[in-house]
Amino acid sequence: MERIQEAIEKAKRERQSGQENDASLNTDGQAGELNSPTNETTAGNTDDGALSGNHSVRVKYSKTRSININAEKLKDLRIVAGFTHDKRSEPYRQLRGQILNKMRENNWQTLAITSPNNGAGRTLSAMNLAISLSMEVNQTVLLVDMDLRQPHVAACLGIDDVEYGIVDYVNNKQPLERILINPGFERLVLLPGTAQANASSEILTSPEMKAVIDELIARYPSRLIIFDLPAVLSHDDALVFAPSCDATLMVVEEGATSKADLERSYQLLKGTNIIGSVLNKVRYL
Repeated sequence: MERIQEAIEKAKRERQSGQENDASLNTDGQAGELNSPTNETTAGNTDDGALSGNHSVRVKYSKTRSININAEKLKDLRIVAGFTHDKRSEPYRQLRGQILNKMRENNWQTLAITSPNNGAGRTLSAMNLAISLSMEVNQTVLLVDMDLRQPHVAACLGIDDVEYGIVDYVNNKQPLERILINPGFERLVLLPGTAQANASSEILTSPEMKAVIDELIARYPSRLIIFDLPAVLSHDDALVFAPSCDATLMVVEEGATSKADLERSYQLLKGTNIIGSVLNKVRYL
């Protein structure tokens, strides 16, 4: 806990002195090494994480694990947002525009994604949205797997060798750089999860988890953080975590999510800032 608090304070000091700190950004505008838990190197920043409006963000990962996934494998997994000429990516680009406008207009940074029931394609939607957002040249994205019972963010990309997850960092068992994954998209980082035997909602609401989330937010104030949460009606995890996020997006499965389940989910999430819903698995004629 003490280590996490020290990291938060360090991040605040670095942001305040970022313009004078040559270790964060060289005076010629080229990227230097950032002293941060994510080991991201960015160019075009006015300080540690605050974007200047006229430059794109370039990121190099020196310690974060990077994985390049075959394009055909991505398409087979229905990860299509990174292929601009694939017509299936267009809905995600449209969603990206709406999300970005909403988040930037309100100075929001955290977005929770959930669904009424399992099987609606929540994680797949979160992944494609995260990729689409990261393709904006001035936007970095962190996708966090907060389904502590059945984490699926890494598996969604076919990554099956995840040894450590966010809870290992919360419990001070592993440093963040050993957990983070760059899946081959320049401005996107994944913070995967590992299945927890029980008490997942208690972990989500623990002071240690709150301190880690505060640290992630403080590190890069301009980065969007997406939390992939469990289904609302399956457990209480989404109910206890979503209200702490700036905004929440609901994924609805066409032909499967009932009106009663959707209404019940909205009732249970009363007090949560639900900004909209995504109709998924639409069957075109």
